Amino acid sequence: MDELVELTETLVAIPSHEDETAAGDAIAEWLRAETDARVERDAVGNVIAYKGATDDGDADTLAFVGHHDVVPPADRQTTGEGTTGEYVVERRDGRIHGRGTADMKGSVAACLLAFRDADPPADRELAFASFVGEEVGGTGARHAIDEGFAPDRALVAEGSNDYSKPGVTDVAVAHKGRRASTLVASGASAHASEPEAGENAVYRASDAITALRELDAPAATVFDEPVSGSLAVTMVHGGETWNVIPERCEVTVDERTVPGDRADIGRVVEAVEGVAWEVDQDLPPMGCEDDAFADAALAVVREVHSELGLDSPEHVVKPHATDAGWLADAGTECLVCGASEPGEAHTETESVAIDVLERCYRIYRGVAERSV
Repeated sequence: MDELVELTETLVAIPSHEDETAAGDAIAEWLRAETDARVERDAVGNVIAYKGATDDGDADTLAFVGHHDVVPPADRQTTGEGTTGEYVVERRDGRIHGRGTADMKGSVAACLLAFRDADPPADRELAFASFVGEEVGGTGARHAIDEGFAPDRALVAEGSNDYSKPGVTDVAVAHKGRRASTLVASGASAHASEPEAGENAVYRASDAITALRELDAPAATVFDEPVSGSLAVTMVHGGETWNVIPERCEVTVDERTVPGDRADIGRVVEAVEGVAWEVDQDLPPMGCEDDAFADAALAVVREVHSELGLDSPEHVVKPHATDAGWLADAGTECLVCGASEPGEAHTETESVAIDVLERCYRIYRGVAERSV
């Protein structure tokens, strides 16, 4: 599909790692030119559009969800000095290369065309949303939810790495969340020649790490798929100079949460004197509880794969957080299905296969038109 390739290249060329305005403008303008949808642009730069049923109180809303922000590009991915120029976009060997091709402007382009072309059931409202700020904690998704964005179901077209097998587009029925925490151990400084005169914060931090390692990692099951979380210390900072007993030590904790379960880090605070716990970031996990939606989407994906002579896809678990977590936390039943290929997102050589984007377009359109 030349149109899909050209739209992907247009979106990828627009810088959106610091300011997503121009990319959002392009998406909104395309929607207004190519569809008769009701297009909204909110205060933070999200683009949201609706078409189909409006008056039937029994109508359900299915949303295609993506994001148009990207992580900062490498110098080789821009045409200007540093990261200020237009992004470089190259097409070769059946792939589109450039920052944001995989994560996730290619999937956004596939969603836009599917949104335009789909003929959903009469009782379904079809929505499209492209958010800002996904790469920095879901600021756009949270704003949209606070302003009333509440589809019944959402297919989040995230294209980030490694949740699908090579050559297959799987359907993620769950993904992990991420809670970033800091354990702060407080003590009393003293000269290192008289350590007993103080209270060593590093020792207290060491005791906290020991207690943390005894905690069970989060675990859950979604659609018979095990979802295993994790808990790890990733940084330790304490002390100011070699001859002073440290009065403060910080321990950074990375926890991957799962639907319905988190590690009981509060037990560390109870077990070790002088230790406090601060939560720095909490990206929620996602677990779909709508069997009919998950099964209908997988049926569509399998039909597309069969028509293309590809291996059969499956329900899988995605290891990384997405905006689906925020939507699920607000009551939307979510699935994640996008142009996920190994080793592409967030790399200096980021790219996406054109045939994978075409497959995603067919999947999205099929899901929009399939009754649940």
